[in-house]
Amino acid sequence: MQKVLTAAEMREVDRRTTEEYGIPSIILMENAAHAVARVITERLGGSVRGKSILILCGKGNNGGDGAALARILWQLEANVSIVLIGKIADLKGDARFNFEIVAKLQRLGSSLAERVNLSYDQGSLEFREFEDGVIFRKRYRPYHDPQIVVDALLGTGLNRPVEMNLGQVIGCGWFEEKPLRDKVFEVIAIDLPSGVDADNGSLIGETVFADTTVTFTAPKIANLLGEAGVSNGQLVVANIGSPQEVVNEQSTQLFMTEKQDAAIWLYAAGFSHNSYKNKRGHALLIAGSEDYSGAAVLAGNAAIRSGVGLVTVVTPASSKDSVAARILPEVMVRGVAETDGGAVAEGAFGEIADLFDKADAVAVGCGLSQNDSTKTFVEKLIAKRTQPTIVDADALNLLSPFAGGAAKGESDATLILTPHEGEFMRLLGTDDKDVIKDRVAAVRDFAQKHNVILVLKGERVLTGEPGGKVVVNPTGNSGLGKAGNGDTLTGLLAGFCAQAAAMEIDIFETVVAAVYIAGLAGDIAEKKYGKRVMTASDVRECLTEAFAHCEVENSY
Repeated sequence: MQKVLTAAEMREVDRRTTEEYGIPSIILMENAAHAVARVITERLGGSVRGKSILILCGKGNNGGDGAALARILWQLEANVSIVLIGKIADLKGDARFNFEIVAKLQRLGSSLAERVNLSYDQGSLEFREFEDGVIFRKRYRPYHDPQIVVDALLGTGLNRPVEMNLGQVIGCGWFEEKPLRDKVFEVIAIDLPSGVDADNGSLIGETVFADTTVTFTAPKIANLLGEAGVSNGQLVVANIGSPQEVVNEQSTQLFMTEKQDAAIWLYAAGFSHNSYKNKRGHALLIAGSEDYSGAAVLAGNAAIRSGVGLVTVVTPASSKDSVAARILPEVMVRGVAETDGGAVAEGAFGEIADLFDKADAVAVGCGLSQNDSTKTFVEKLIAKRTQPTIVDADALNLLSPFAGGAAKGESDATLILTPHEGEFMRLLGTDDKDVIKDRVAAVRDFAQKHNVILVLKGERVLTGEPGGKVVVNPTGNSGLGKAGNGDTLTGLLAGFCAQAAAMEIDIFETVVAAVYIAGLAGDIAEKKYGKRVMTASDVRECLTEAFAHCEVENSY
């Protein structure tokens, strides 16, 4: 997991890198520019030769990164147009140093071109200064239509609305959301899209909407969370030379899941030569009702795809045939006592005592329906649990507002709650959305107060644990916000937790890995089918590719 830093923490990392480790700041800027150049090269098919790139720069270090980038791309024979909103004479330090180099290179290049008639196919460097954004907007026209536009205007230092000067540049049309752009080009932001608050993800006035953001050393809060999350596009975190121990020593308790976290978990839960079903864990799912049998099917099918040894779905007796007819044949289905409304009855608890004894993890809630008898069943299950237990959907609503007493139960077995935001507010006993405006704080406080693992669903899933750590999941997309995907996630969590319990793997790390892989399967489904068409069943079928993606590089 990578630490997610505030702007102040990132400045502290840079300071210590330079002062304690002797790595000059100009080297960090050079490394940052090379990292962005590599991403641009990849986006342009492996070469920038003859391609047109526009770099718009402000007067700070973000602009200095842009100036170093211009030089590197020109050396790779790209046609580079670089614009500084301001004057070199107004710049300081590393930024000024790099812009002075660009200015000298342009003068040299113009002189050589006049003497030897250099072709633009061999690369060109056009550098222009504009006193302010208003003049830029009126007068600037690029020599070539760019294939890449780079935002090097502001970076992480913004904490108030963009001043009119740069606001004119951001609002000139280059940085609108992709569907609104007049021409086809990619926008790449350096460190953070300009116009967002680095520490809370708010969009402050005019904002850049990037297709890709290349940030350095560690992700920032606004790279992942808040309104700004949508303006980053794909996030690339580049190591530019700061020692990892300096990052690790920052006090933040906010983290981002990495591909390696999932790879390590898959390795720990891998198949040995003597693997068989009883060694790989038994997941028990209590799900479905007369009106919602499909939820039981989706959860059970996802669980059996997780690599777990055995899966049993418990459902009301009247739903058993419907579930059994649609679920994968490897999943066992048992019918139990039900209420008049076709939901699991309180009396079912005693019927499945043998299954509780055998199960390594339990999930309850998918399509369960709600009544007093079912509520008593859920409360009894949680109070008497002896294995990791996932609580989702109707079971969450039956426990709302969540007092936490039942969570303590008769053992210290892990309790995992998986609400979406509406369910979370019901758990909190409020309809005031301001209570969860700071989602990270809300998740942390709830997990600590109630000694649970909390998985707050949304386009950026947050997972909190009782020690105060909160992990942001970078995979997933809004196409997952459809019926059935919550059931699929619950099934995958049940399967992963059963394996973890059987193989003595940390449960919190297991939940983090499961959420990452579920989101990754959603991203694969989006590429295959599109957000509009993709279904929860499509996501489940994409788990195969998600597992392969995390295992292929053997990065663990």
